[in-house]
Amino acid sequence: MATASIHSLSNEILRLILDQIEPDPDKTIPIDRRQFLSVESFDRPLPSSRGSIKDIGRFRCACRRFADVGAPLLYTRVAARFSKKGLRKLEQLAAWPHLARHVKKFSYLLPYFYRNGGGEIRLQLQGAGDALITFDPGNLRQKAEEQQQIIESQEDVRVLKKAIASFTSLQFVQLLRVTDEEDSAFLAYIRQHEDSRRFVDLQWAPACSHGSQTIGRALLHSNVPWSRFSSPMLSPQSAEFLALHRPQSLSTLAARLTCLTLHFDDGTDLDQKMSELSNLFRTVFTAAENMQAVHVGFPSHRPLNLRLEDVFHNVTWEKLVAFGIQGWKLDAEEIIDLALRHKDRLKGLRLRDVLLKDGSMWKDVLRTLRDSMYRLEWVSLRRIGYARHFDDLWLAAGAEVPDDPPPGESDSDTSESEHDPIVGPSTFHHAANGGYVSDPEQSGSDADSDEEPEPEENNEMEFPPLNSPDTPASAPWCNCSGRGHQESVEDLGDDGYTVSNTKRKAWEQWVVRRCPEHSER
Repeated sequence: MATASIHSLSNEILRLILDQIEPDPDKTIPIDRRQFLSVESFDRPLPSSRGSIKDIGRFRCACRRFADVGAPLLYTRVAARFSKKGLRKLEQLAAWPHLARHVKKFSYLLPYFYRNGGGEIRLQLQGAGDALITFDPGNLRQKAEEQQQIIESQEDVRVLKKAIASFTSLQFVQLLRVTDEEDSAFLAYIRQHEDSRRFVDLQWAPACSHGSQTIGRALLHSNVPWSRFSSPMLSPQSAEFLALHRPQSLSTLAARLTCLTLHFDDGTDLDQKMSELSNLFRTVFTAAENMQAVHVGFPSHRPLNLRLEDVFHNVTWEKLVAFGIQGWKLDAEEIIDLALRHKDRLKGLRLRDVLLKDGSMWKDVLRTLRDSMYRLEWVSLRRIGYARHFDDLWLAAGAEVPDDPPPGESDSDTSESEHDPIVGPSTFHHAANGGYVSDPEQSGSDADSDEEPEPEENNEMEFPPLNSPDTPASAPWCNCSGRGHQESVEDLGDDGYTVSNTKRKAWEQWVVRRCPEHSER
């Protein structure tokens, strides 16, 4: 009797098998889910050297059919670094339409830009610890020169235009900050030797500004169906270039947006900088009529002190299902007004690190959300509180508001491992000299797909042990319908000064009328 071959399996069966090795990157989190704003939009690319990618690469080597079946798993999500090597690989991918057409999410990885104070990078190494430095000043000079050459030649603009135009299925564009070990070591050094900044420094604002500009130009140049943009470490200066474009160009970009997730990490004079960008926000948010999910955040230790409408300008998005803000001092009425404008569709509301000003109470916000937001399915209130308590803590400690996290140490940074997390999916191979060679029909080991792991909160089939005294959110036998939960807003224990973590969890459940014992937290 003839033995069945793997070649006799249908493509659908092969994809199911491969999905056990590398999960299907098309299985993204729905926009209205609680995990979307914090996971889908802000997650970093996973290491390109993980074993599952190597296995898929080997599978694609078998034959042309297997190469086609495995391609979406490797090319749906790609990342490219601002460097000559990264841009070269990105251009090579763009030259292969049968692979580039699979790209749906593109992450652009920007390093800090070197600022050279003189004609040549010089370092005055001082102090007893100088012998322990782990970076080579010569390499710093080479990096600075390479960055300058790319910018002056506009090589990045040319390659990004070509690449993004080839990504005919592109949906999501992400701008990320990336640091390698040498840059991190140098950043640590200049924090200890401020005098060295006279000769050379690493700066994020110009890098973010340049990266935003080139991405914007490439998107304007292309005709791809992108509609989502995210950057979890945006500098306010990166938005300034938009003012140089005609309003029509900016409106064209904004009109395509369905999801926008931004977190500003520049805390110096942030109120003033965001105030200066107010008209720009008006233009963007007014034109973005198709917005379904939006998040705008600021540093939790340096919350913004502008009115909510200085950024959102009383805009109403008819299709909005998820809204989030972070790091803000507000009046209760500001939150209530924005929420009520979207009560007919809003399913998720994220108010992380939001502090209410004097005269406002969280119980008033919660009561309105509970009574009027009938479509609301989840609320995130992590680290909410009161501005007076926040200010009293700093005063009692006798400390000033701390500086922003040192460059290269932010949770939002993408750290580079041994190899740059750049485009080089199954078609790129390590050469003996440390470089790369490629073959468009072969498969190798450095796939650069950006697969986000499924959050634990998504596991709705996790049944408890039979002897468990607690019943988790997924338990199918809960039929209390929220009975036993405090019904009066006065029972919430809002003292107008501080909000404990335990209390905010209970408040989240109370707003959406969930059982405090059986609902997920």
